[in-house]
Amino acid sequence: MPFRSLKVIVSCTLYKKFSCHNVCFHMVLFLSSGLSHFVACMTAILNQMSDQHYSVYIETFQTSSELVDFLMETFIMFKDLIGKNVYPSDWMAMSMVQNRVFLRAINKFAETMNQKFLENMNFEVQLWNNYFHLAVAFITQDSLQLENFSHAKYNKIQNKYGDMRRLIGFAIRDMWYKLGQNKICFIPGMVGPILEMTLIPEVELRKATIPIFFDMMLCEYQRTGEFKKFENEIILKLDHEVEGGRGDEHYMQLFESILTECAKQHPGICSLVESFVSLVRGLLERLLDYRAVMSDESKDNRMSCTVNLLVLSSLILALSSIRYLYKLRDLHLDCENYTEAAYTLLLHTWLLKWSDEQCAPQVMSTEFQCSQTYRHLKENLYEKIIEYFDKGKMWEEAISLCKELAEQYEKEVFDYELLSQNLIQQAKFYENIMKILRPKPDYFAVGYYGQGFPTFLRNKVFIYRGKEYERREDFQAQLMSQFPSAEKMNTTAAPGEDVRNSPGQYIQCFTVQPVLEEQPRFKNKAVPDQIINFYKSNNVQRFHYSRPVRKGSVDPENEFASMWIERTSFVTAYKLPGILRWFEVVSTSHCTISPLENAIETMSTTNEKILMMINQYQSDENLPINPLSMLLNGIVDPAVMGGFAKYEKAFFTEEYIRHHPEDTEKLNRLKDLIAWQIPFLGAGIKIHERRVSDNLRPFHDRMEECFMQLKVKVEKQYGARELPEFDDRRVGRPRSMLKSYRQLSFISMCSISSDCSTPRKPASESFDLEAVLPKQGKAEAEETAPQHNPHPEVKMRRSKKRTKRSSVVFADEKAAADISISDMKCLSRKYEFMSDTNLSEHVVAPQKTSVLKQMSTVSRSMPTIPGVTLSVSTVASDETIASHRLSQPVFPSTSDGDKKTFKRKKVNQLFKTMVGPVHLWGE
Repeated sequence: MPFRSLKVIVSCTLYKKFSCHNVCFHMVLFLSSGLSHFVACMTAILNQMSDQHYSVYIETFQTSSELVDFLMETFIMFKDLIGKNVYPSDWMAMSMVQNRVFLRAINKFAETMNQKFLENMNFEVQLWNNYFHLAVAFITQDSLQLENFSHAKYNKIQNKYGDMRRLIGFAIRDMWYKLGQNKICFIPGMVGPILEMTLIPEVELRKATIPIFFDMMLCEYQRTGEFKKFENEIILKLDHEVEGGRGDEHYMQLFESILTECAKQHPGICSLVESFVSLVRGLLERLLDYRAVMSDESKDNRMSCTVNLLVLSSLILALSSIRYLYKLRDLHLDCENYTEAAYTLLLHTWLLKWSDEQCAPQVMSTEFQCSQTYRHLKENLYEKIIEYFDKGKMWEEAISLCKELAEQYEKEVFDYELLSQNLIQQAKFYENIMKILRPKPDYFAVGYYGQGFPTFLRNKVFIYRGKEYERREDFQAQLMSQFPSAEKMNTTAAPGEDVRNSPGQYIQCFTVQPVLEEQPRFKNKAVPDQIINFYKSNNVQRFHYSRPVRKGSVDPENEFASMWIERTSFVTAYKLPGILRWFEVVSTSHCTISPLENAIETMSTTNEKILMMINQYQSDENLPINPLSMLLNGIVDPAVMGGFAKYEKAFFTEEYIRHHPEDTEKLNRLKDLIAWQIPFLGAGIKIHERRVSDNLRPFHDRMEECFMQLKVKVEKQYGARELPEFDDRRVGRPRSMLKSYRQLSFISMCSISSDCSTPRKPASESFDLEAVLPKQGKAEAEETAPQHNPHPEVKMRRSKKRTKRSSVVFADEKAAADISISDMKCLSRKYEFMSDTNLSEHVVAPQKTSVLKQMSTVSRSMPTIPGVTLSVSTVASDETIASHRLSQPVFPSTSDGDKKTFKRKKVNQLFKTMVGPVHLWGE
C-alpha cells in the first residue's frame, strides 16, 4: 500500500488525471502508517514540483466542488502532519525542509482560492476557515519558535531558511484584507487563532498582524453598532493564552499603541476602542502577574493575583472566573482559611438563581457536576459554604444562608424534613454564638515600598486579618520570610519618595484597630456582648492607628495634660473578612485628638470594659476571679494607676477653664463619665465579694475600703449615679443580666463637625432598661431545654410544651393574671430608674440635635442595664408617659424610709396610666 501511495504522488507530478478522493485517501495512508520515510518521499516529490506543475494539476479538476474537496482535505492533512511531527525533535533539517515545502504549497493553493473562491457567489466559508487554521497552526508550531533555540542554532536557521513565521504571517494578513464583506463570517471564530499568532514574540510579525484586530472591531461595529462578540472572545482567549505562557509586557504596550493609533482615524469608534484597550491592558497586567506567581512558593501572592482577576466583575463569565474561584478556594483550604474559602464560593452562588432550569455549562464546576438544575447546584453550594463558615466560627454568616435555604424548603419545594434539619442546624449556630468563645483577631497594616516588589504590591498598603492568637511579631516574621531581601521599617510614618522610588524592598508593619460599624438593627436595643463582640472585629472596613505626641510644655508629674493623639484612619477596598485575609487600603485620613478628648475616650473605654467584664462574670460562674481583681484594683486603688486624679489636675482647674472656655461641654462629659464609673465599680465589687476566696479576703477588703473612699469623693464632686437593685443570681435565660451600652466616644461625636474621618453614630440615642426575671426551677429548665437529636426525625412536641407555646402566642388573653409580684417590682424599678435619670425609651430626639444636647447634664453617658425586656402596652400616648417620667426629680433628697414611700407613689402613678395588658416578651 505505501508503494501504491507513492506511485499516486509520482503520477500526480506526471500530469495524470485521477480523482481528488484517491489522492487524499493515499495521503492519509501516510499518516496512518506512521512511517516517516513515506512523508519524506512525499516532501521530496512536492519539492520538485514547479509553479507550472501546480497550475496544470489544478486545471485537471472538472468541477468546483471537486477542487474544494481536494483543497480542504489537503489543508487538513498538512495540519495533521504539522501537529504530529513524524521526525525526531533533533532532526531539525528534515523539519525545516518539510516546512519550506508545505509553505510553498500553501501559498500556491491560496492563490487558487483567491482566483476561484473569493467572489460572493463562489465564496466558500469552510475552505477559507480551514486555510486560516492551517496557516496559524503552521506559524505557531514548536519547530519554528526560533527564540527558544540556542544562539548558534538560531543563526544557522536564519541564514539558511529565514524566519518562515514572518512569511506566513504576512500572507495571513493579506488574505484577511482580501475577504472584504465576508470578514463578518469569521467573527468571532477567527479571533482566537489570530490572537495566538500575534502573541508570537517577533516584533515585525506583531506589527503586521495586530491591526487585524481593529479591522475585526470595525467590521462588527459597522454591522451591529458595537463589537461585543469580538470583545468577549478576545478576553476569553487571552485568559487561556497568557496562562499557557504566551504574551509579555512588550506585547501589551504594542497592542495598546497600535489599536489606539488605528482608532484615531475613525472618530466614531475611537472612544469605544480606547475603553476596550484600557480593559485589555488591565486584564493583561493581572494575567501576567498571575502567571508570574504560579510557581511562587508564597500562597499569599498567588491568592492576591487570583483575586485581582476576580475583581474584574464585569468580565466574570468571559474570564472563566468559575475556574479561578475554585483555584482560590483550594488555596484557602490548604491554609485552613475556611472563612475566606466560604466567601470565595459565595461568589459562585451569585451567578445562580433559585430555578429548576438546566444549568448553563459556563456556571458549572467539576466538583458539582452531579447538580443538574440551578436550584440543586445552589443548594449544594450553600451546604458546602455553611460547612466552611461553621469551621471558621462565622455562625452569623452561616445563619443567614440557613434562613435562605429554609425559605426555599418551606415556601418553594415544601420539603419539611429538610426544613426541620435546617432549623436544628440554625439553633446550634445560635447556641454557639452565645456559649463558645471566639478570640478576636488582630489586624495589621502592611506597606510594601520600593520598586523591587511586583506591581500588585509595589508602594501599596494593605490591612491583614491575623489568625487566632497571632501576635504581631509572629505575623511580621512570617511576612519577612516571604521577602528575605526586604528591609524592615521601624517607623509607622508614611515613607518619602526616595524610598518609594528606590530599587530595593521595604516592609512596614504595625497593628491597627478595627472600627465597629453602626448596626441599625441593634439601635436602641440591649444586645448581649457575645453578639456585639462579633461585629467589633468582623464586617469591618475602617481601621484606626493612634500615635501619642507631645505638644507644648510637658508637666513631668502629669503627662495627660500634654498628651495629644495623632490618629490615622484607613479604609479598605472591601470588608474583612472576605475572599482574602487582606485588602488594599483605598483611602487614608488623619486627625488630631486633644488631651481632653483623649481623656474622654479613655474613660469611655474603661467604663465599657468594666461593664463587659461584669457581663462575663454574671453569665459564667466558672471564670477565674483574677482578671476582675486586677481590673477593679487598678481603678479604685490610687497607688496602682492613679485613677482619674490626673485628669482632675490637668483639666478641672480654674486656669484650664479660663483658657479653654470652648471645652465646657467636654468637661461636663468627662465628669459624667467619672460619676458613672462609681456604680459600675460597685457592681463589680459585689460580684468580687461573692466569689473571692478566703486567702484573698484581705485583698478584697482593702479594695472595698479604697472604693468607699473613692465613692464618697466622686459623689460629692460630680453627683451620684444609681443603678437599679438587682440580683445577678436570678437569671431567667442563659445570657448576661447586665448588658453594656456602648458609650459613644467623644472622638466620634466631635467628628460630626470636623474633618476627622472617624465613624459617626446617629444623633438619637435612647436607653432600654430591662427587668430581671427569676431563675426557672430545675425541673422546668430540664423540660424546656432543647434536646439534641442526632437523627433528623420529625417528632410531635409534648402536649405540655405545646400548651406552653400557646400561652406565649396568646399572651393577651391572660397576661395580666400571670404577672408575679416580683415582676411588678422589676417593672417599677425600670420606670423609676428611667424617670430618675431623665431618660425615655419612647422619646427620640431630632436627628439634627447633637448627641451631647440630647442627654441631661446629669446622665449624658448613662449605660443600658440589661435583663429580660418587659414591654407595656398602653392606650395612653407615649408623650404622656414620657412627660410624666421626665417630670420626676433626678436625685430627690429623702431619707431611706421616704425613698421607699416615694418609689411606691411613682409606681402607682405609673400604673394608673396603663389600661392595656402587660406582655412578657422572650419568655
